[in-house]
Amino acid sequence: MSITPSPRIGIIVVAGGSGTRLGAGTPKAFVGIDEHSILNHALRGVFRAPLAQVVIVAPADRVGDALTEAFAVADQTDAVASLPSGRRRDLVHVVIGAATRQGSVAAGIRALWADIDIVLVHDAARALTPPEVFERVVAAVDETRAGVVPVLPVIDTLKRVAGSDVVEAVDRAPLAAAQTPQGFPRELLEAAYRRATADFTDDTALVAAAGGRITTVAGDAAAFKITTPADLERARALVRGAGVDPSPHLHTPLLAGPIAPRVGIGTDVHAFGGDGDLWLAGLHWPGEPALSGHSDGDAVAHAIVDALLSAAGLGDIGTHFGVDRPEFAGAHADAFLTRTRELLGNAGWAVGNVSVQLQANRPRFSARRAEAEAVLSDALGAPVSIAATTTDGLGFSGRGEGVAAFAVALVVPA
Repeated sequence: MSITPSPRIGIIVVAGGSGTRLGAGTPKAFVGIDEHSILNHALRGVFRAPLAQVVIVAPADRVGDALTEAFAVADQTDAVASLPSGRRRDLVHVVIGAATRQGSVAAGIRALWADIDIVLVHDAARALTPPEVFERVVAAVDETRAGVVPVLPVIDTLKRVAGSDVVEAVDRAPLAAAQTPQGFPRELLEAAYRRATADFTDDTALVAAAGGRITTVAGDAAAFKITTPADLERARALVRGAGVDPSPHLHTPLLAGPIAPRVGIGTDVHAFGGDGDLWLAGLHWPGEPALSGHSDGDAVAHAIVDALLSAAGLGDIGTHFGVDRPEFAGAHADAFLTRTRELLGNAGWAVGNVSVQLQANRPRFSARRAEAEAVLSDALGAPVSIAATTTDGLGFSGRGEGVAAFAVALVVPA
């Protein structure tokens, strides 16, 4: 019977983030990049790193999901090539996280095997971190017996501000942007955790506060942290090989091979009962009752947004324009469509055309159809056509309770 080798490296994967800023309504590590989750992609780099015990720290109600994801990656033929497929699962443990990141890492440390000598702590949200970064960190820990953090140079010009006023420029030369995995000799990390009396933003800060030495290795632009919807879009573009460079400072599309056009469908419904006048299909309708909604309730514009995002694989309108985005409260169609056009462009797509059917008893739409099509087409930079029906008085729209819109959109590689 084969015996799984006992590695000297332990990798703690922190997967307990709530994902509030991502706006996905589910723990961040379990949000999809493509058909696979952020955690799944993160574990691909972990399992292609040097042989290690892998401890995943997950929310209590996601322990089973985390184990399923880990086993799926461990069973891939090109992961952990030094082990037979059936033995790779022995490397995986899942533990329940705590209320804070620091508490979650402590739970991961407690789950390490006794013979683990080097510990790497990695954020699952840095899902596309290449295995070479793990290798560099392990080598540096071996060489220095210090804490090691991968870093990138700070590129942006920095300013110190007070309110809206710039106080002074900040010299960026001595600054670096920290990433994960961060690596440590086990005894150094455990001693720092035993002494910790405050919460720190990352593990090298905690170890440094306890008097430990910290050194650096080169990070990687692909190891960016998925925190906001824009970060998730960038990750999706990279995974499908049709998007933008991982560096947020570069905007050149990196299209890899021919990509077929895509079609998406969107729908939206709003009831009458909002404040002020009606906004519909990008037009102001004085004297008509307003639709209710977080923005102006423009069902036509919202259906277009959903169709375009669906076609490009970028989520839905709630992901990018939800009620947690105060800047879109009361916003009209041009704001939604202009931003959607930017999102598609950043992901390597352009709008082909959009067709919408509006179902409503009011307003009388035919007289302003051409005007609405022109406004929406201008905002998208692509043709928009609209058909309208009263549904012969049937349903909630036929009874005059609200409006419904259905959109079909075509997107093409930019």
